[in-house]
Amino acid sequence: MTLPADEARRYLVGHHALARPVFPPGCRGVRALLKGLRCIQLDPLDVIGTNADLVALARVDGLARGDVYRHLMPGHAFEHFAKERCLLPASAFPHYRERALQAPMWRLQSRLERLPEAVLHKVLEEVEALGPATSKTLTDHGAVVPLDWSGWKGTGRATAMALEVLWMRSQVVVCGRAPGGKVYDVPRRALPRHADAPVTQSFERWALVERVEAAGLLSRASGPHWSTLTDVRTSRLPDTLVEEGVLEEVAIPGSPRRYLAPRGFREREFPEPDERMRILGPLDPVLWDRELVRRAFGFDYVWEVYKPPAQRRWGWYVCPLLHRGMLVGRLEGRVREDTLHVDNLWREKGVKLDDDALDAALARHAVACGVERVRRPRARVTS
Repeated sequence: MTLPADEARRYLVGHHALARPVFPPGCRGVRALLKGLRCIQLDPLDVIGTNADLVALARVDGLARGDVYRHLMPGHAFEHFAKERCLLPASAFPHYRERALQAPMWRLQSRLERLPEAVLHKVLEEVEALGPATSKTLTDHGAVVPLDWSGWKGTGRATAMALEVLWMRSQVVVCGRAPGGKVYDVPRRALPRHADAPVTQSFERWALVERVEAAGLLSRASGPHWSTLTDVRTSRLPDTLVEEGVLEEVAIPGSPRRYLAPRGFREREFPEPDERMRILGPLDPVLWDRELVRRAFGFDYVWEVYKPPAQRRWGWYVCPLLHRGMLVGRLEGRVREDTLHVDNLWREKGVKLDDDALDAALARHAVACGVERVRRPRARVTS
């Protein structure tokens, strides 16, 4: 099936709930959003809100910075590796529980080599007895040799590493965030409706269909959009699901890539884009596949947060702007004191940036960030 680029763009905007608000405001909307998106990618940086905040604020009204966790945990979500570390709906937990002991990429064995088995049992017993707890509120079991992944250092505290192992095994789950770090609890308390629910299919089959739904169009080429499912990508399973009619294979003119799409995706109905401008998080699901973004939107986006300053084309934490179903510009901003400062603003070449829509978007975002004022420059043209 061939899908013209403009049709792919309209589909992606609608599929990712970016055309107009389709979820109720506030708490109910966040919970419906997570079910609809399948996962929300997490990142600890909080510049104008974390990535999870930005994903939700672009789609759900009546939210403030930090409401994603407040409205989802405990009971409605948990954290695990999907497309990197993500918030996942509680209904996905049984699949991760079954998968937990088959995940070498999560470095489980490396941790077990450093950690006495007795510490694992003691930490689990304490979490079961105390209820929600952070690593700092549990008994200190001394030090361990931290993991070192290409310069990234893991924890050197035995209690914290034990919680990581128990989390990977799905014996505990993250049920919130606190000033002391992640809050852990056992699944029967944190996710009572799903802790012991059965599963009826393999993790790989379930996860591939979920990833295609989460992406909308999932390129069969390798890339970060296949994170944690690289073995599935090269297996026979994608072809099998296409042959069974569970998934469809799509081509976009001018691209050698093939994409996996949900069954019947062209028959799905979405509203036309509204007049609202939206500030997208750098890890928004519509941006996962940069090559697809170039093909469908004509927009070149690279998140440059980990690049040295001299190698950045735009800036450190730059967010795209979506308006009327098009990516029309990008901004770099920060919250400082009582003001949302837009330090840099660019419009796409050939696009007239709607200043009224941008001002309205920034005003909404300032309220969500708990500040009173906005300062921004005039837009420069993207070269």
